[in-house]
Amino acid sequence: MTPRAIAIFQTMASEASKKLRYRDEEDRKDCIAFAMMDVVRYWRSYNPEKSNNPFAYFTQMIKNGFAKGWRKLHPLSAGEKVSLSHDNVYTI
Repeated sequence: MTPRAIAIFQTMASEASKKLRYRDEEDRKDCIAFAMMDVVRYWRSYNPEKSNNPFAYFTQMIKNGFAKGWRKLHPLSAGEKVSLSHDNVYTI
């Protein structure tokens, strides 16, 4: 990955982070770092034969990185999780 590509992805992550709300500034920076880690880890998986829009592909990858980071920083407690086991699902 070239330094220019890294700078472009960093700009994309910074701009995308402005669309979300965070508890504090450190959470925003951490989520950007998680997003960049995903981009660096998975950037080679883009296949131009399947899609001709790399911007959309990498934007979605960055958004997924934000979600992974947020879930790692603020995991849900057991009371906030939804279970779809047979014991909890009722038919009408």
